[in-house]
Amino acid sequence: QVQLVESGGGLVQAGGSLRLSCAASGRTFSRNAMGWFRQAPGKQREFVAAVSWSGGLTYYTESVKGRFTISRDNAKNTVALKMNSLRPEDTAVYYCAARKGGSYSYTDQHEYEYWGQGTQVTVTV
Repeated sequence: QVQLVESGGGLVQAGGSLRLSCAASGRTFSRNAMGWFRQAPGKQREFVAAVSWSGGLTYYTESVKGRFTISRDNAKNTVALKMNSLRPEDTAVYYCAARKGGSYSYTDQHEYEYWGQGTQVTVTV
């Protein structure tokens, strides 16, 4: 059974930092791009960041550039999202996802086939 399990969410004050982790089990994703998405209350799920299978390419939505860093460890089958300078508007449930093989889009959530259950990030003023 393939599973992606996120951890590291929590409550933090504006300006603070959190590090999200995603652990994969059931198969290796060393040849899949991995991404982080988030969904705020009343809003649609949106792309946050993605990393290529090798870790050599990274992509970010504009609002998190310079504040968030995505990374992966293929030996451990994990992906991380380091979030600095957090803002109240970053409050959301954050999801880890594995992209389909053969896909080219990093930002389209429909190109991701495996999803975690999500972890809540709440940023207070």
